[in-house]
Amino acid sequence: MQDHDHLEWLRQQDGIDHIFATICDLNGTLRGKRIDVAQADKVLDGSVRMPLSLAGLDIWGEDIEVSALVFETGDADGICRHTGRGILPINWTSQPTALIPLWLFEEDGKPFLGDPRHALNSVVQRYAERGLTPVVATELEFYLVDPSEPTPQPPHSPVTGRRLDSDGALSLDDLEHFDAFLNDVYAACHAQGIPADTAISENGAGQFEINMRHIGDALRAADDAVLFKRLVRGIARKHGFAATFMAKPYGFRAGSGFHVHFSLEDKDGNNVFDDGGEAGSAIMSHAVAGLLRTMQENTLVFAPHENSFRRLLPGMHAPSSVAWGYENRTVAVRIPGGHHKARRIEHRVAGADANPYLVLASILGGALLGIEEAWEPAEALVGDAYEMAKELPHLPLDWASAIQAFKAGAHVRSIYAPRLQRMLVDCKRQEQLRFTRQVTSFEYDSYLETV
Repeated sequence: MQDHDHLEWLRQQDGIDHIFATICDLNGTLRGKRIDVAQADKVLDGSVRMPLSLAGLDIWGEDIEVSALVFETGDADGICRHTGRGILPINWTSQPTALIPLWLFEEDGKPFLGDPRHALNSVVQRYAERGLTPVVATELEFYLVDPSEPTPQPPHSPVTGRRLDSDGALSLDDLEHFDAFLNDVYAACHAQGIPADTAISENGAGQFEINMRHIGDALRAADDAVLFKRLVRGIARKHGFAATFMAKPYGFRAGSGFHVHFSLEDKDGNNVFDDGGEAGSAIMSHAVAGLLRTMQENTLVFAPHENSFRRLLPGMHAPSSVAWGYENRTVAVRIPGGHHKARRIEHRVAGADANPYLVLASILGGALLGIEEAWEPAEALVGDAYEMAKELPHLPLDWASAIQAFKAGAHVRSIYAPRLQRMLVDCKRQEQLRFTRQVTSFEYDSYLETV
């Protein structure tokens, strides 16, 4: 669809008097401007400008104190170009509006390499140069919580009025009780072109998972995940709930993951992971080896926040070891069963709090390195990876270690531009410093008059 078609669609909408022009930052947060609908043509033609530093703000929306983008360059603007996704309707606000997704470019027209969407695009282009197309599907988990409580509490059932108090994995009752919310989520996904597929009630009270269908466009799959997270939060508010994609909102309930399934197709549409057998092709083995070899360095992408590492603790039923296996949900990299023509890889490390562009860039970039270098993986693990954790290489155990691993990672520099690598490290160091200065009420309760 051309820009004039998008504008014609917008003119036909009743009640829309403003739109949001947005870019996605390194934390996966959409940031931007509210603009009068009469200026929509200027948004689409690249006339909108925003500071390049906007892509690297910390989780609280504050500038990075050591950022070269702010102090060394005078906080220069970049050019915001339309991603081509269209004008996306929003109907969960007080009045209808719309969103136009953008990405950042330098003054000379070159991609701004600190924009996470460009990071993924560069990896996808490297696949294209080899005649390969990633086919990607994502699975995102989230919790609905009671917004009236100061800390997360399960929501009240719209049917019974009682607060959820049990972990109802694949509960049909939960799906039925929250069907009005889910129906609105699916309707919004349809309106925005997001290929939402199966919904399930997950392992935590008020936890749901919605899967996306496989598509042969990794950039669009990441767009879908970013847009999906925003619309779920908006529709939850409309229904009197709050929605959170925190990796671990409850200390003693299941965390929320962001699992990624992918295969690779050649120019003729053949799945190159399929060799007609159950084991998969040599290319698939090389891709698995690349994922394993780059996993520790990329943990910061998969677990980008202080809270992320609560999900990756031993015994939390999330992968904390570098291992792979066939039809084994205890490992980090799983090869699902099923017909050989659908042979694919599932990457299970990332939390739902991670930036989808960076998650896909790290996964597809790591797999590509394995293919390019013809790396071979260790033997596929058979059995419970959680029980074998002491015998296996492990992911960084805390946020600081993950930041350092990403900063020092040789393979990181084969996936990401130096600018993005530095921006993410600087951002996370600033966030970590602020967390270390916070003394919690639990610490006071434990130590104040005891030690």
